[in-house]
Amino acid sequence: MVSGKTVRLFLVDGTAGGLITAEIMNWTGHLIASPRSSLAELLKRTEASRTGVYLLIGEDDAESGVQHAYIGEADDVGKRLQSHRQPEDKGGKDFWQRVVVITSKDHNLTKAHARFLESRLISVARQAGRTILENATNPPEVALPEADVSDMEYFIDQVKVILPVLGLNIFRTRPVSVNASDIPSEQTAGGRLSPVFELRIPGDLGIATAQEIDGEFTVLQGSAAVSRWGRQEKGYRALRERLERELVLVPADNGRAMFFTRDFVFSSTSAAAAVALGRSARGPEAWRVQGTGQTYGDWQNRDLPPANDLA
Repeated sequence: MVSGKTVRLFLVDGTAGGLITAEIMNWTGHLIASPRSSLAELLKRTEASRTGVYLLIGEDDAESGVQHAYIGEADDVGKRLQSHRQPEDKGGKDFWQRVVVITSKDHNLTKAHARFLESRLISVARQAGRTILENATNPPEVALPEADVSDMEYFIDQVKVILPVLGLNIFRTRPVSVNASDIPSEQTAGGRLSPVFELRIPGDLGIATAQEIDGEFTVLQGSAAVSRWGRQEKGYRALRERLERELVLVPADNGRAMFFTRDFVFSSTSAAAAVALGRSARGPEAWRVQGTGQTYGDWQNRDLPPANDLA
């Protein structure tokens, strides 16, 4: 049985675009997110003067899906953020438009804890591969007592739960690909793991496979794709070129196709289909359940009553 969590969000000024605090029931951690334009208000809060870690988030590129981030730590997070608002030629950082400060409600985070969290979160972000990190290096993990390491790993687990609620998937690691038949039915019923979908690549170049895992459409490692993007097509071309640069898509041995070197999460079924086919495509119709031919769109609506029953 899957257990739920209570995430409490508070809109400090009553708007979704201002300061937002976030916490999980029975967890000592505390998050506060702010747009750069509200940094002055954030710095006035007591949380900003605590020991903790912080994330600087740049704007998404809507076409390529690229996001930039910087992860840091400080004894006094507010003072460190003050330095980051300076121009780059004075040691600051210009790319960020949003900041998240992660501290503890019980003031038990020490400098050593913050340095450990910084190192581990950088590693998790690199593993997730969802953002371009502006950190030049990955600082080594600080040696902590065994009990403290366990506490900090639990702390990180809660951060990974709460950040997506704020729309930030920087630490959301790629799901492990498994077959839906291998897990209990109560876990598939909620849509957290789907059957395998497939997309045939024209010219007998192979098949792309995918699953919807934890609500995200994920093309699986080994999936095939056309060798080049259509000349007249725009659409998701920037995303396709990004995946080639990052070696997510590499040429197959036969030189006629490309293949995915690892699982990759797409923002939509249409984006996944377009990258694989080298042209625009309607994802809900292009992807079909392996073995049955049912479209993704029909599978997605499988438990809904017919439209005429809703009148």
